[in-house]
Amino acid sequence: MTSSAKVCVVIAAKNAAGTITRAIRSGLREGCVAEVVVVDDGSTDGTAEAARAADDGSGRLRVLSLGVNKGPAFARNHAIAHSTAPLIAILDADDFFLDGRFDRLLAEDDWDFVADNIVFIDGRGEVIEPDVPDFEAAPRFLDIHGFIEGNISRRGASRGEIGFLKPVMRRSFLDSHGLRYKEELRLGEDYDLYARALVNGARYKIVHGCGYGAVVRQDLLSGRHRTLDLKRLYEADRAILAVPGLPKEIAAALRRHERHVRGRYELRRFLDIKAETGIWRAGLYALANPLAFPAIAGGVAADKFDALKARRAPNRPETAALRYLLPARIVQK
Repeated sequence: MTSSAKVCVVIAAKNAAGTITRAIRSGLREGCVAEVVVVDDGSTDGTAEAARAADDGSGRLRVLSLGVNKGPAFARNHAIAHSTAPLIAILDADDFFLDGRFDRLLAEDDWDFVADNIVFIDGRGEVIEPDVPDFEAAPRFLDIHGFIEGNISRRGASRGEIGFLKPVMRRSFLDSHGLRYKEELRLGEDYDLYARALVNGARYKIVHGCGYGAVVRQDLLSGRHRTLDLKRLYEADRAILAVPGLPKEIAAALRRHERHVRGRYELRRFLDIKAETGIWRAGLYALANPLAFPAIAGGVAADKFDALKARRAPNRPETAALRYLLPARIVQK
């Protein structure tokens, strides 16, 4: 550990014995990292043991265990409560930091949150740290409108992914505004925290250089969210909308996101009823909820169209090309 170490890496992990070592080591190799706090969130596969075995002997690793699964929001809050470093960096247990991430990311000090680009890596085979291009930093600040619009999916366009960014957060800002993850959320807990921070005036800086490797797997927990999770997420938007004195333009953006998530919830609720009691009961539910009917009808039609398009699409060989969350220009040498 160097005298400049000031980052706490927070890793919430459930049944991540196969990936936790890579995640921890990517944090411990960074000279700016003062602490790596792993919270084993009710695992049944030896995650805690694998985490402890990744210790490098520097005294920076701490592994905490929860007896039952509490969800990523609770686990992250638990780690934050058991750490002291002034900067907090979230790392998913499947993922890893690219070498030298924090040296590049923390070069400037004009932010409360700062995030860099993410490279998505196919997790179906052996995961190797990629050799990413040197992208232009092109720093910019993200406002609440850009953030919320970047979390709304639209047909014919890339899905809203700006909430996937993994910013380094200044602990003093979180503490001064009483901000922590909402523990009832198991979907969109990052979105909700960042939205509340921006409403409170956070300076959210983005640089386009790449420092975070996200491993994409078909069985990721985020892909198996419950219908209830969608309901809690749009209710989180409503909680922000209830803040007194919220500017009209911010409220309008939040309402757009709330309607987007509520539409996804209504479609999932319709499909749940169809699966449990049949199409007629599901149809009665749709007719009894006229405000939800457009989202249900549009969602069903979109699903059928996507399925038809997938059947008609020619088989193409898989490509190993890397994908990045943010568009960026390669530095010309």
